[in-house]
Amino acid sequence: MAKAEMFDVEITALGAQGDGVGERDGMPVFVPGTVPGDVARVAAKDVRRNGIYADLVEITKESADRTAPLCQHFGTCGGCQLQFLKQDAYAAWVKDRTAMALAHHGFDAGLVKDPIITPAESRRRVALKALRVASGVVLGFNERQSHQIVDVKKCPIARPELTRLFGPLRDLLVSILPQRMAATVHMTVAASGVDMLIDAAKPLDLADREALVDFANTHDIAAVHWQDQGFLDPVAIRREAVMDFAGARVPLPPAAFIQASDEGEAALVKAVVDACAGYGRVADLFSGIGTFTFPLAKDHQVLAAEGAKNALDAMQAAANVATGFKQIVVKHRDLFRRPLSTKELEMFEAVVFDPPRAGAKDQVEQLAQSAVSRIVAVSCNPNTFSRDARMLADGGYELESVQPVDQFLWSPHMELVGVFSRK
Repeated sequence: MAKAEMFDVEITALGAQGDGVGERDGMPVFVPGTVPGDVARVAAKDVRRNGIYADLVEITKESADRTAPLCQHFGTCGGCQLQFLKQDAYAAWVKDRTAMALAHHGFDAGLVKDPIITPAESRRRVALKALRVASGVVLGFNERQSHQIVDVKKCPIARPELTRLFGPLRDLLVSILPQRMAATVHMTVAASGVDMLIDAAKPLDLADREALVDFANTHDIAAVHWQDQGFLDPVAIRREAVMDFAGARVPLPPAAFIQASDEGEAALVKAVVDACAGYGRVADLFSGIGTFTFPLAKDHQVLAAEGAKNALDAMQAAANVATGFKQIVVKHRDLFRRPLSTKELEMFEAVVFDPPRAGAKDQVEQLAQSAVSRIVAVSCNPNTFSRDARMLADGGYELESVQPVDQFLWSPHMELVGVFSRK
């Protein structure tokens, strides 16, 4: 098939990345911007072994599952690909996507619970791209599969505390960034207010510092850091940025990982805590700054193991002064290079692990050979979760349930919690 050849295709499914999927001559056709039930005129862009990748030319027949997108930037901004999908159909896709990943590794779709979907205007952390141009500063998110920045005025998924800063940020960066300089602005709504880190390859002069401090004071920003080629400069610390985990006030390192929304965090924590109820000592692996550690420590002795030293130091500082918790032992450990061994796991009745997208293959190998009674896997990638789940099942564990939690609204990204018990 020649590139740019046009043809009509009926969309019958949604792929794992949120693209509509049809068929032509026995080959899958992937079309961004379409949903099941659409009939679309498309132009072939690329033909690969796994299918035809096409651009949407026009919708000739609309699906009943379509709805009007909320965002004025929809279609150019690379996020929220499925904003035009009705809520029921979207929730069904989230569940089906998890079930399909599990099915590839031999698990039954009935293990997947109905997903928990977080609402609009709930995302509490964003990373905005900025570029100084002749007319000012372009600030927003990249287009799909592009480095081109969409100048975002409003964002229907982000917390209002963040979106109201978009305009003032443009004015601030105009006075600091030279022509054609790029920057990334990380913003997080912490328990103590908005925490901000601006990453740009520019040392600050006195006028820059005064502008940043004035911005923080004017907009009640908790803390502003500037990062110049790895050098972190605490420009304005009006209040320490902290997170509240089950009543523990945990210092938040600049731009550190936290769950994307309050609602998503609450759903994940509940699933983890409920799964560990009735068990004794718990290991929280890849613990970060303690999202699960502190809620678990209300009723359990907890070992928290984490490879990132700044996250571990933050958790230790909170554990040193927090009250109302059982014993928390903090361990600096690169679990990719040195997973807890089966011998070390003997002292735990339950293990929680929440690795990055690549999963935790080496650690799971040790868990699969262990005698731990309860394993709770938290994941942001259904594919690596399913791979790790198969390793545990082959080692004698039974997967009891999987709870999808979608806190990346209208996108292919999701979290899930899988609960395992030793047969």
